[in-house]
Amino acid sequence: MAKDTKERILMAALDMFSIKGYEGTNIRELAASLGLVKSGIYKHYESKEALWNALLDRMIAYYGKRFGSAEHLPPVPDSLEKFVSMTMRMVNLTIHDDQIVKTRKVLTLEQYRDERARDLATKHFLTGLTKMFTLVFTGMMDKGLIRRDDPAMLAFAYTAPISALIHLCDREPEKTEEAIRTIEAFSRHFIQVYGETLSFGESKH
Repeated sequence: MAKDTKERILMAALDMFSIKGYEGTNIRELAASLGLVKSGIYKHYESKEALWNALLDRMIAYYGKRFGSAEHLPPVPDSLEKFVSMTMRMVNLTIHDDQIVKTRKVLTLEQYRDERARDLATKHFLTGLTKMFTLVFTGMMDKGLIRRDDPAMLAFAYTAPISALIHLCDREPEKTEEAIRTIEAFSRHFIQVYGETLSFGESKH
């Protein structure tokens, strides 16, 4: 029961932090939204800062498990078609998963206040994506799917515009479907430029 309450508190905190930010979130209001008194929050989290750090811990675990990371690398695709499919699965998850969207909003709001949020924003919006796709592209080169090139530079060139379009969806949700179409077109253009001359969807191995 205590575990369920802690989870409910974290989910309510994610909702409130994503709208009001850390400074604007009031523990009394948070407790009231859950039908608790203020002490009901502090029974599980000794301070607002402790709640904040527990939420960041949960965000990291949730994101890594569902989206992937350099530490939780998705399987290297064995065809160019599967690479596009992998990309679009990741894109649809990060755009439509409510908790990931709110996490991104929290990090965007708090990256200028909190050092840990800053580091997580840098990782999730830039360096983590580049590192993960560097490994993916290295694996695809080893399978003969894309031509040999600097995998880190390819990863940066590939992920930067996709990340920008995902942030556009957060700012202007009405452009989401257009952004998704643009990302898929970009992904297919990318493999046309860098892919080896095989039948699309076919592997050398």
